[in-house]
Formats: sequence, C-alpha cells, structure tokens
Amino acid sequence: MRLGLLTAPFPNTPLMEVADWTAANGFESIEIACWPVATGPTRRYAGTSHIDVANLTRTQATELVAEIGAKGLGISGLGFYPNPLHPDPAHREQVIGHLKHVITAASAMGVPYVNTFMGGDGSKSQDENWDVALKVWPSIVAFARDAGVKITIENCPMLFSRDEWPGGHNIAWSPMIWRRILEQWGDTVGLNYDPSHLVWLMIDQTRFIKEFGPHILHVQAKDLTIDRDGLYERGTLSAGIGWQVPRLPGLGDVNWARFHADLYRAGYDGDIIIEHEDRGFEKTDQLIKRGFLLARDVLRPYIK
Repeated sequence: MRLGLLTAPFPNTPLMEVADWTAANGFESIEIACWPVATGPTRRYAGTSHIDVANLTRTQATELVAEIGAKGLGISGLGFYPNPLHPDPAHREQVIGHLKHVITAASAMGVPYVNTFMGGDGSKSQDENWDVALKVWPSIVAFARDAGVKITIENCPMLFSRDEWPGGHNIAWSPMIWRRILEQWGDTVGLNYDPSHLVWLMIDQTRFIKEFGPHILHVQAKDLTIDRDGLYERGTLSAGIGWQVPRLPGLGDVNWARFHADLYRAGYDGDIIIEHEDRGFEKTDQLIKRGFLLARDVLRPYIK
C-alpha cells in the first residue's frame, strides 16, 4: 500500500508545490483534482483544477508524470466528482464532456484510475435513477474501456443539504446498487471506497468489504463522527443532515485497525488517499497541512 492525499483542499497552490510538500512530509502518492478550469463559486471541496485536462498534450502528460515521479510520488488517480445523472440535460452533457477529458488525460499519463461519482437526481428513487444510468453510463464506460482506463466510483450519497433532498446526488452507495453496477460494468468500473460513508449509512463495513473487496480499486481515507444529539433531535430519516460530521482519520468513528485488517484480508494492495473535509482544519493552508499530518500519523502504522 501507499499513503497519499487528495489535492482538492489546495485550490490556489500550484500542483508541483503541493507535490513538493506531500513528498517532503512522508507521503508516497497523490490523487490529483481535475475539475474544469473556471472562475466563480464552486461546491465546497470541489472546483480545484490542478491539471487543465481539456488542453493537456501527450508531451505535457509525459513531462508531468516524470516530474511528479522524480519527487518520489506515484499518482493514484485523477479525481473529478460531478453529477453525470443531473436532471438538467445541458449540465449533464457538460460534466460528462469534462469527465471524458479526465479519462483521456489519465490514459495519456498512464494513470490507471479516474475517480468520480455515478450521479443521481435527488427527486428520483434509486431504481428510477438506475433506469437513467442504464441510458447514460454505457457510453462513458465504453469511452474509458477504449482509453484503457478504469473508472472508480465513490460510495457517497451526496446528501448534505436540503437542495439534495431526498435522494442525494450519487446513487452508488448501497450494496443493492453496487451489485447492479458490477454486473453491468465490473470489467471497467470499480469502487473508490470511503469508509466514512458506511458509518453514516449504518452499513456493516466488514461485511461490505468482504462482499465487494475484489472490486475495491482505490481507497479514500476519511472519518466521520455521528453527532448523537443531532441524531436524537432529527432521527435517521433526516438522512444525516444535522448529525453526520466529516472528520480527519482518527477524529471520528471509523475503526481504522479493523478497516485495514478487512482490506488486507480482501487482498487490497493499492493506495490509501486521505480526503480532507474537516471544518476544524480548513481555514488556512497551515491548518489543512496540519490536518493531513495528523491523519498521516494515525494511518501510517497500518500501511505496509
């Protein structure tokens, strides 16, 4: 395994400066955030463009990988987490177009994985969204297959606010849907597995890894605390709004010793990428770095 980090919390820092700090502080890999180059407001923890994938040439791709490799770092994947099942057709077309740019860039760079969301329309049920996915996703999967790249989908419902109610913006979180995904596209699509979401969803982590372990291609390490007072006040039907709190590894309810034991038993031997979404460590770059170092020290004993 290699321990690394997702570059998204550093939107205003050039990629090579992020890579220098990452390598100097004992990490081995990075997941590179590849949102479109844009201005204006973006979703929290989204919008970072560390590679302009839409304009990346093959020469630039080769040079970029060589420069990062010279620092002693690997690239676990390219990350872009939009909503390919968005109900607005124009928005959907835009994000799928950029997702294909990310896939092309990964192929040119020799990076094996593009990490993303399946998407979802929050006003539809999982089954209704699945019917849409069967129309939208075959062309994305075929594009990735032709490029020699695998797509890893994060298991997050994307349900954090009232504008995502009631179904969330990513349907690929339940075992039921994951069985369908893998039956359809398991040769090209796998899991970008984040244990924090199963704490929130109250899904048995050990059982999930035992069932889906061979399809876990990429791992993001994020923790989560259940605010018991918030849960008491709002109940589970609030779907986590007001009682699930993203934290850095070691500051939440994930049992990291058990998590890594389950991964090892499942045969996982890839990257463990720290995903930083902890409000307590986000106001300055110094705090963000402090958070990454805290998470590094929690996870390092388990990385062999």
